[in-house]
Amino acid sequence: MGRYVIRRLLQMVPVFVGSTFLIFFMVYALGDPVAAMFGDRAPDPATAAQIRRDLYLDQPLWQQYLHYMGQIFRGDFGTAFNGQSVTELMASAFPVTLRLTVIAIVIEMIVGVVLGVFSGLRRGRGIDTTVLLLSLVVVSIPTFVSGYLLQFVFGVRWGWAAPSVSPEAPLNEMLLPGLVLALVSLAYVTRLTRTSIAENARADYVRTAVAKGLPRHRVITRHLLRNSLIPVVTFIGTDIGALMGGAIVTERIFNIHGVGFQLYQGILRQNSPTVVGFVTILVLVFLVANLLVDLLYAVLDPRIRYA
Repeated sequence: MGRYVIRRLLQMVPVFVGSTFLIFFMVYALGDPVAAMFGDRAPDPATAAQIRRDLYLDQPLWQQYLHYMGQIFRGDFGTAFNGQSVTELMASAFPVTLRLTVIAIVIEMIVGVVLGVFSGLRRGRGIDTTVLLLSLVVVSIPTFVSGYLLQFVFGVRWGWAAPSVSPEAPLNEMLLPGLVLALVSLAYVTRLTRTSIAENARADYVRTAVAKGLPRHRVITRHLLRNSLIPVVTFIGTDIGALMGGAIVTERIFNIHGVGFQLYQGILRQNSPTVVGFVTILVLVFLVANLLVDLLYAVLDPRIRYA
């Protein structure tokens, strides 16, 4: 196990370097950060040249990237165009989005797995058809539609939830945005669980466990469910980074000042240090989540061994 973890960590290095370089190249090479700082006004040539020297923009792109990576390893992600440190923006944004992501993950795990198990154990029956149809409807509705609809119904019409999240982002105000963020992933988790349960329910080891007289709940939880959760865990592990980076629409709807909000503002204002810094952290989140998912396979299925 230890050798496998070390090998995976070494494999993460070129992936991280390649991903961050592509991000850095797309943000800095395809736009002019200095022109974005001045907006519609044309900067003075001498002032623009001085800013480019201060930001190392007068150097080749690969040297700019090496300088940026050196800053990252010192914990310095640069300064946004408004003068605020990108690290300070991360400190205020990531806890909010992490809280939103945890709520979404819990909702999709509990509701999605439960619905998938009930549907898979009753394959071809009415509940199975109903769950499949509902999940298909949820997948087909864009997040901005379901978000505004739930905001209007639960927040404005019925008053069961706050239609807009306050700057402190308390837990009770984050439940509705967490549900909106989790809806599409919940549908996929339900369908994955249903398919895996339905396939494994006909496996030999399940028939053997039933023939030995084991209680039904033990057969489902100790044998059937553990083996069926491997594709679900794979999806949820990769979904963590996707939810954190893809919360732009949800955070805009509910006025949440998290990672999605900062990325939207950074892209809108061409604030290159903010965009590159936040996406760099999201790359790390993806890599760590994938590593943890691979390690969790052996917990779910003891037959899996790491060389």
